[in-house]
Order: sequence, then C-alpha cells, then structure tokens
Amino acid sequence: MTVTKQRTIGRYTVSAIGLGAMPFSMGGNTKPSHEQAVATVHAALDAGVTLIDTADIYAPSWDTMGHNERIVAEALASWGGDRSGVVVASKGGITRKSAEQDFRRDGSVEYLREAALASRERLGVESIDLYYWHRPDRHRRYGESIEALATLKEEGIITEIGISNANVEEIRVAVEVLGDGGLAAVQNEFSPRFNHTSYPELQYCHKHGIAFLPWSPLGGTSGGAVAVGDRFPVIGEVARAHHASPQQVTLAWELSLADNVIPIPGASKPASIVNSAAAIDLELTEAELEAISAAVLNR
Repeated sequence: MTVTKQRTIGRYTVSAIGLGAMPFSMGGNTKPSHEQAVATVHAALDAGVTLIDTADIYAPSWDTMGHNERIVAEALASWGGDRSGVVVASKGGITRKSAEQDFRRDGSVEYLREAALASRERLGVESIDLYYWHRPDRHRRYGESIEALATLKEEGIITEIGISNANVEEIRVAVEVLGDGGLAAVQNEFSPRFNHTSYPELQYCHKHGIAFLPWSPLGGTSGGAVAVGDRFPVIGEVARAHHASPQQVTLAWELSLADNVIPIPGASKPASIVNSAAAIDLELTEAELEAISAAVLNR
C-alpha cells in the first residue's frame, strides 16, 4: 500500500495525519505540563505534521475556556520553522458556563458567532483556517446553524467550514445548504473499536469530496489507544511483522480506506505524535489491510 503523504481539506493541503491537541487540556492528572504540551506541538511540526486540531471547550475547567487554543497559539508562535503551511482547526457550539461537567450545546447564530470571534482572538489569526460546528444542537433546525457558519465564512472570520459528530443525514443537509465544495470536512469518531455508524459517514464524505477526520482514531486516550494491538490481535500481528507499533498499523490502515481520510490522533508527549506521524510511511500489503478490515470493520 502506498499512501499519499498529503491530503486536502477544502483549499488546504495538509499532512495525511494531524495532531489532536485535546490531551493538553483534559484528562485530569494525565495532562502534560505546559512546557511538555508546547514541546509536543513542536515535535509534531518537526515531524512534518501540518494540521493541528483544537476547540474552545478543551480546557481543564469550565472557567478556563480557550485553554487549548492558547497553548496551540503559543506553540506555533515559538516554533522556529515556517508556519505558513500549518493549518489550525478549531470548533464551537458547546458551552461550559456554570459547573465543571456542565457541557451544553448552543448552535444559535449568535453563539456560533461569539464563539468563533473568541477563538479567532485566542489563536491570533485574521481568519480561522477550518472551523467546525462541534456537536448538533437538537433544539434547533440543523440547517440554521450551517447557514450561520456560511455567514462567518462570507465575513472572513473563518476560511473553511467543517462539522463534527454528524450523521449522514446531517452531512447531507450541510452539503445542500453550502453547495458543492462548501463543506470542507467532517470530524467524527472512528477507530477499530468504533466504526459501526461512522464508516457510512466516511464513505459518504469520500463520494462527495469531503475530508473525513477520525477523532480518537486509535480507540481513545483512556486505554484504548495503548491496548489496540491486544484488543485486536490482527493489528498486533501485522505490527510485529513490520517491526512497527500497533498504533502505526492502525493509522496506516485507516489511511488506506480512502484518500479523504486524515486521522487526528491525540498526543500529550512528543514521542507519541512522532510515532503516529511515522504511520504515513508504513506500507502494508493488500492482504494485511483486508485482514484488518475483516476483523474490525463493521460494514
């Protein structure tokens, strides 16, 4: 299997694997220090990763909204390389306003605008490269929130539009509202552990030229990623055959599913994202890929 090292999200060309920055800000005692988080971003960029994914609600507590975006912005500003080709994606539409775990959804025109403006300021950019509506707000018409994103794009507050945690019907609505080429990306959970609903979403996006970005592509930070080779023996077997990590094999398999797939594994240590980025160069045989798909893919 030969995997292209770069893939497209709307007008952007990015590395085939991105960095999920959420672990910098959430995870209790497992969160890295500020210095380690910045070092992890730098390690990703040095390894050729050119897509960083963040969100306004990635924060240690309800009153520190934007924590993750600030770390990403600082890391980019302090990196010594050329950041002109680095794409930063953020998300809005979930609120944290009163208690530690009080996550609520607000897809109103007013709130999405407020959230996007705040994210733009924290990231220190004129326009957010890629901005996702984070989760559907079931209290309002889906197309209404998509129209709000279209307005943000027209005003130059955001450059490309994405949606996250969306089913096929919601993706279809977004495409209808935005027109051909208007929806740049869909970010949904997808991994060997979780793909019973998201594989059809991946396929729909591929058919319509929309980038599909798996979050938690290794199975989650609560042990799923570490144990992926044990939970799925075929992945462990292929990893041993290639002297690679099970995580690299998992990401290489996901990349093989379609040329619109861009996994965004989370990382809290430089070594983790460097290991993940190396999956781009891992070549698996068709037989190995089919064996993994047969064992883990619900299709």
